[in-house]
Amino acid sequence: MRQTESFHGGGTGRSRTVAGCTLLALALGASLTSCGDDNPLSAEPYDAGQQISFDGSVGEGKTVDPDQPLEVVAEGSDGRITDVTTVDASGRHVAGELAADGSRWHSTSPLAADARYTIRVSTEDGDGRPGRKVLAFTTGKPTTQGLTVAFGPAAGTYGVGQPVTAELSAPIEDRAQRAVVERALKVDSTPAVTGSWHWVDDQKLHYRPKDYWPAHATVRVRSTLEGVKVNERLRGAPSDPLTLSIGDRLIAVADAAAHRLTVHKNGEEIKQIPVTTGKPGFETRNGVKVVLGKERFVRMRSSTVGIAEGSAESYDLNVEFATRVTWSGEYVHAAPWSVGSQGYANVSHGCVGMSTENAEWFFGTVREGDLIETVNSDGGTMEPFGNGFGDWNLTWQKWREGSALADGAQDDPRTEERARLRPQPV
Repeated sequence: MRQTESFHGGGTGRSRTVAGCTLLALALGASLTSCGDDNPLSAEPYDAGQQISFDGSVGEGKTVDPDQPLEVVAEGSDGRITDVTTVDASGRHVAGELAADGSRWHSTSPLAADARYTIRVSTEDGDGRPGRKVLAFTTGKPTTQGLTVAFGPAAGTYGVGQPVTAELSAPIEDRAQRAVVERALKVDSTPAVTGSWHWVDDQKLHYRPKDYWPAHATVRVRSTLEGVKVNERLRGAPSDPLTLSIGDRLIAVADAAAHRLTVHKNGEEIKQIPVTTGKPGFETRNGVKVVLGKERFVRMRSSTVGIAEGSAESYDLNVEFATRVTWSGEYVHAAPWSVGSQGYANVSHGCVGMSTENAEWFFGTVREGDLIETVNSDGGTMEPFGNGFGDWNLTWQKWREGSALADGAQDDPRTEERARLRPQPV
């Protein structure tokens, strides 16, 4: 549809300008013939554009300022707006608010820069007869810094406890700006789950479901932030999507009091292993930990965890089949030197130790993202962040409090539909 700088109807011959806004002025109340039916709703919608002026630069080569809101106004006393739908070429909807009397609609979410938009406006006159108009415009190019998002972990297959991470290229402190970013970070899984982002700090977010991922799920992560204004100096830039596969549901529970590690796979117990955990003064952390990686051989030195060399507790060991669960050095690993205590006493410096044979089996069974929970230890609780993935040690309510969105949960697929204000086909 070819558009001009302004539309005139009803003999008014004037343009409408609203400072600070891209204004669509709708003059309603044009007469219509009822097409032989007494019910006005059965009439073919009239072209409301006959009374529209659009001071939004729809001419060739002209663009709309993406930093200004959109506004749709109904002129006249016998008509009102019933619906406004604004969507860009990629399918992103612009949220807005419609006045109770139908006199005005304005956008409440940012426009993307350098994007093509279509606005569909539905109206009705005093007799209830419907009017329709479709307009299109293009926003200008961004003049601000690009904000990118790096998703993690790397593409691959992970356990049911693996959080999704998002690292921003610049810090975002303001809650409203965080909400803009968070709405644009989309996580979809098959089967579907209820989940939420949580702001770890100004630059990093984690996403986890309310419960663990379903076994054998597919998780797709993407950003729709490109072109969207975050603040005066930042606009979203292109970011690479991510797809993860989820493996079997594997959860290991280390009972420090019973000196036993029990492994469950897809809800069934598959192995019990006698273990030793942290002795007094070096108690193993309680709580849920996520497997961070596996090291076939690792040198463990007490000096790296604050134990002085040459002291009674110092050690320097070459360890086999080490499964890491914290960045500070907690592992599940082979400990052939303590086999006599495994199943009976806690003698380690915080790790979960087992025989070399059992450690090799465990090493070959688990993958990154699998879960290890320690219970009945006299130690503290695994930190939620900073020392691995302790995300699951927060209740769902506490987790949701870390979201910048109003209800603390990520938008579900129906959110964009709700932003459309009773859309009707044109």
